[in-house]
Amino acid sequence: MKVYNIIEKQEYLNEVLDLELREWGTYSKENLTKKIDKVKGLLKLDNFTKLILLDQDKLIGFISLFPSDGEERKDLTPWYATMYVKKEYRGKGYSKILNDALLNYAKEKGYKRIYLKTDLINYYEKFGAVYLEDLNNGEKLYYIDLER
Repeated sequence: MKVYNIIEKQEYLNEVLDLELREWGTYSKENLTKKIDKVKGLLKLDNFTKLILLDQDKLIGFISLFPSDGEERKDLTPWYATMYVKKEYRGKGYSKILNDALLNYAKEKGYKRIYLKTDLINYYEKFGAVYLEDLNNGEKLYYIDLER
């Protein structure tokens, strides 16, 4: 079991983006092609990261760090986003592995705080997330202090 930056394992990019679209977007072959092209460009940016968890050659899940996440609170950066563990691997602690890898990565980059938004209740608190405010879209805004 190992976490990689997707830059090192781009052969998993299509699978990751396919899962993202199915979970949070509108899936179509055209949308997948557009998303692949967009993300390939974003991977060149210093403030955009996608980490993947592999067991041998099987994708278990992924997590991202974005410069922004949606239209709300564009004044805040960076954003913890797209934590995803495949259904067949859930409940086995893999989200903690992904979370810890992302927090370590963000610390190494020199970030002191990262932000996330969610409609999940009492989920991200176990990772150190602290409630900040309600957002206009019905989600809640949290932050994780990396200096703790």
